Amino acid sequence: YLQNKKTAKFYPSIRFLYPSCHRNRAARIRVGKGDRPVTYEQAHHPHHIAHRKGWLSQHTSNLKGEDRAAERTIEDVFIRRFVFGTFHGCLANEIVIKRRGNVLSVCAVMLQKLPPQKFYFLIGYTESLLSHFYKCPVKLEIQTLQDKAVYKYL
Repeated sequence: YLQNKKTAKFYPSIRFLYPSCHRNRAARIRVGKGDRPVTYEQAHHPHHIAHRKGWLSQHTSNLKGEDRAAERTIEDVFIRRFVFGTFHGCLANEIVIKRRGNVLSVCAVMLQKLPPQKFYFLIGYTESLLSHFYKCPVKLEIQTLQDKAVYKYL
């Protein structure tokens, strides 16, 4: 291992040789006694994206030669925060955002904490406001559950 800090300043590409970079564990759920419930998204590690689990945002801006990748990311963050604030305490899982042509489709799994009339009102409210903001048709696809879905216990 390289222990000389002066050398690392001149050669930043050899930073991976330091012991501090060994065994990084970002975004991983620790295995415990088997009494902690986790969802499907939490159960799979980040390096399993596109192998065991899919992307939470599906669009073509990340292809080579396509523009507006940063704008799409900011739009996705705004949509997630807007839906989280509108349906506060009702989200059971992560939101999936799909862009198909000109149509923006937002898929979510919600808990049945509100009466159906309020859910229908909030769905229409969200669709109309997001359609007005993004100047394209927005469709909310909602599935409701009684309790939070547990994939497995860790």
